[in-house]
Amino acid sequence: MNLIMIVCDTLRRDFLGCYGNEWVKTPSLDALSASGVTFDRCYVGSFPTVPMRHDLMCSNYVFHTTGWAPIAPGNTPIQSRLRAEGYVTAFITDHQQLAVPGMNYHQGFDAVRWMRGFIPDPYITEPVEYEPPCDLAKLRAPENWLDKFYHNMSVRRYEEDWPSPQTMSAAMRWLERNYKHEKFLLYIDTFDVHEPWLPPEWYTEAYDPGYEGEEVIYPRYDFAGYLSEEELQHSRALYAGTITMMDKWIGRLLERVEDLGIADNTAIAFISDHGWYHGEHGYIGKHTVLDRDKGWQYYDEVARIPLLIRAPNLQQGVRSNLLVQPVDVGPTLMEIIGLEAPQDVHGKSALPALMGKGEAPREIAVTARDLRKAPGYRTYSAIHDGTWTLQHAAEAAEPELYNAVQDPKQERDVIADHADVATDLLMNYLEYLREIGAEEEQIDGRRPLRPS
Repeated sequence: MNLIMIVCDTLRRDFLGCYGNEWVKTPSLDALSASGVTFDRCYVGSFPTVPMRHDLMCSNYVFHTTGWAPIAPGNTPIQSRLRAEGYVTAFITDHQQLAVPGMNYHQGFDAVRWMRGFIPDPYITEPVEYEPPCDLAKLRAPENWLDKFYHNMSVRRYEEDWPSPQTMSAAMRWLERNYKHEKFLLYIDTFDVHEPWLPPEWYTEAYDPGYEGEEVIYPRYDFAGYLSEEELQHSRALYAGTITMMDKWIGRLLERVEDLGIADNTAIAFISDHGWYHGEHGYIGKHTVLDRDKGWQYYDEVARIPLLIRAPNLQQGVRSNLLVQPVDVGPTLMEIIGLEAPQDVHGKSALPALMGKGEAPREIAVTARDLRKAPGYRTYSAIHDGTWTLQHAAEAAEPELYNAVQDPKQERDVIADHADVATDLLMNYLEYLREIGAEEEQIDGRRPLRPS
């Protein structure tokens, strides 16, 4: 069986129709959900972008070891495992962070296609005149990207020139030339819907018609309040428009799979790496850059991600409450396409539980950034069990506890009424760290529930 994996950046699950959104148009991903399995409790493990890719490719967490880094020795990515089984493997991406010198996420692929010219990629040099979209104080570090962004934007004439359309088009062309292989892995990674958001104007106009104010296309990661409600709503519209554009081009890719007659022999998975705060919890962004010693919590807007899997041997229109993380995706997909799930990784296949023939892959899921920080650094871990979420920063901050079922927006901290639940989650978390190979010093550093 063939395998197509689609990864996108910074997509909130609650901006998809299949996860309950009623105002953002995502018909293609909604259709993928209706024809396969929709995972309702998938949580980021290693945060953010590059560590999540390591979790996904290698099925091993890195929030306690290397963090934002290349694939470390001793890890075998899924593309290498499938290549050893006779798969033709291809990687098509516009994700510049995976392509910078020193990164090695292209290893194990027979073919690699880097799509150029996105975000700060040093690509276009000819003179370009542009007006900043808003007061520069409202943008995140504009000196690092703004000029290159507008230079690269200058060559976009048609919708097909934007990132996700280019990447999905390249994937379609690869399929047309390679669909007759006995079996293949096509791994697609698009930087959309990461900011800056500036899709063709008709997409934004559909969500915020008539807006005439400043366009904050890459908001400063900060506490909410520096944007007016109109500016914030327009940023949401820019984000939603980028999602709808990406969805349309994913739909064209899925149509091409049908056109080529390989849908009945192809498994397809779609996942994002994390979400983004659009004012919820008083935050704008996905993590703080204000004071790097004081990290933010991982509420569901950031930590809970979409995961959709369609395959000929899976039921259609199924919603799963299994607790899963990106490390579990590779083992699950390998079993779906008829291979044995690897046993030398942190991830576990969810297929037996999906088929009603085995246990759930995990009892808790942990979202965390690099735990190797100095003791005084406020780095949160979010510990989820499917009902409760504990926001835990050890001695650096007071813990928070939320019932994610009764309080899905996580607005009511109930730790005072359920201290026993928080303690149980903490004990399970410490054992979890030990199981994945964290050092005892790390575990001891995470042992306190709250500041002494």
